[in-house]
Amino acid sequence: MSIISNRLTADQYENNFSDIHPPFETKDAAIVEANRCLFCYDAPCMKSCPTSIDVPKFIKQITTDNVKGSAHTIFSSNIMGAGCSKVCPVEKLCEGACVYNLMDEDPIPIAKLQRYSTEKAMEQKWQLFKRKESTGKKVAIVGAGPAGLSCAHVLSREGIDVTIYEKEKQGGGLMTYGIAAYKVTPQFCKDEVDYILSIGGITVKYEQELGKNISIADLQKNYDAVYMAIGVGLARQLEIPGEHMEGVVDAISFIYEIRNNGFNKVAVGDKVAVIGMGMTAIDAATQAKRLGASEVTMLYRRTQEEMPCTEVELNIAKLDGCEIKWLASPKEVIGADGKATALVVEKMKLGDPDQSGRRSPVSTGETYNLEVDMIIKAAGQTPFQELIEMNGFKNKNGKLEVSDTQTSLTGIFAGGDCVNGGREVVDAVQAGKDGAFEILKFLSV
Repeated sequence: MSIISNRLTADQYENNFSDIHPPFETKDAAIVEANRCLFCYDAPCMKSCPTSIDVPKFIKQITTDNVKGSAHTIFSSNIMGAGCSKVCPVEKLCEGACVYNLMDEDPIPIAKLQRYSTEKAMEQKWQLFKRKESTGKKVAIVGAGPAGLSCAHVLSREGIDVTIYEKEKQGGGLMTYGIAAYKVTPQFCKDEVDYILSIGGITVKYEQELGKNISIADLQKNYDAVYMAIGVGLARQLEIPGEHMEGVVDAISFIYEIRNNGFNKVAVGDKVAVIGMGMTAIDAATQAKRLGASEVTMLYRRTQEEMPCTEVELNIAKLDGCEIKWLASPKEVIGADGKATALVVEKMKLGDPDQSGRRSPVSTGETYNLEVDMIIKAAGQTPFQELIEMNGFKNKNGKLEVSDTQTSLTGIFAGGDCVNGGREVVDAVQAGKDGAFEILKFLSV
C-alpha cells in the first residue's frame, strides 16, 4: 500500500495548487479586452447565463473605468459573481455563446472581466446594496451554500431578517468544500461569504444540522417561512464487489478532506484510478496528481462525445498527466489483507440509440486488471433521501418536489441541488433568487 501524505515540499504544494486562471495583471489589459466587445443587442452571452447577468453592460462599464458600476451590475444578478467567474463552465455558457466564435476568433474573456470587477469590489469592501428597513418578518434557510446565500441576500435587501443554519464550520457549500483548490482557495471562499453577509440582516448559525440540531417543526414554529438549500452530498455507490476495501474512497470526501485539512495532510495513492468523467471526477483526478500520485487513470464507460465534463476540464486533466480510458467500466476491486491492489475493468461498446438519441454502454465480456492502490469513486451524487422522507416532504428519489419553489409543506420553499439533483454553482444562485422572490410573495412583502 502506497497511500501516504507529505509527498511534496511546501513549495511544490503551493505551486501545484496556485490559481489556475490568473487575473488581468493591469487595468489597461482588462480595458483592452473589454473594448473588443461588440455590445450585441439581445446578447447571446446574457441569454446563456442562468442568472441573466447583463454582460454587455458590465463590460461597457469596464471600458469607462466604472468598475464599481460594473460590479453592481454583476452582483445585482449574481451575488456570487466573483466565485462563478472562477468555476463556471463558461465555454458552454456565456463565452461559448459569444458571437466571436462564429468568426473563428477568440471569444471575449467574460469570466476574466467579471473577475476583474467583482474581486475589486470585494477587496475594497464596496457595499453596493442598501438593506431596506426591517419588516419584522423572519425566514430560516437551511444550508449556507450558493442557493442559500443567494436567497438570503435577496431577502435581506428587502428587509427580511434571515437566519441560516449550516452543518459545516464555514459557509459556501460546494464552493468551499467541493471544488478543486486551484480554482477557488479556502481564503477566497471565506472572503466571498463574508462579503455577501456584510449587507447585514443575515445571521449564520454554524454546525447546525437538520435532523440533529434543528428540526423542520421548530423552524416552522419560529419563522414565517423556510427555504431548503441542503444540496446533495451522498456519493453514488458503484455496487461492485470489493467496493468497501481500504483505499477505495469517494470523490466528495476526498475533495472535502483537501479543502478542510490542507494539501500536506491528505493521503493519496501512488497509482490512482478515478471512476467517472464529470467535473467532480476531473477535480479529484487532477488534485490526486497534484498531491503527488505518480499515475492517475480516469475510467469512463462511454466515449468522449458523451462525457459530462467540458473539453476545457478534460484538457486540464490531460495536461496534469492523467490517463483517460474510454469505454471502461469498473467490475470488481481486488485486494490483499483488506486493501485494494487492483481494479477489474470491463471493456464496453455503445449500443443502439434510445428514444432520446443517447447510446448506452453495452458489455463486451472482455476484462483486464488495472494495478492500483487507491480508487476514487466519482460516479455522481445522490440526494439526502432519508432526511427528506423523514421530514415528510413529497419527493422523487430524494429530490424535493416543488411548484414555483414551494414544497409540499406550506411555507417551506426549496431550490438548488436538493431539487434539481446537482447542477452548476450559477444554477444554484439563480434558484436562490427564485426562492427569495416566491417567499416575498408568500409573505406579501
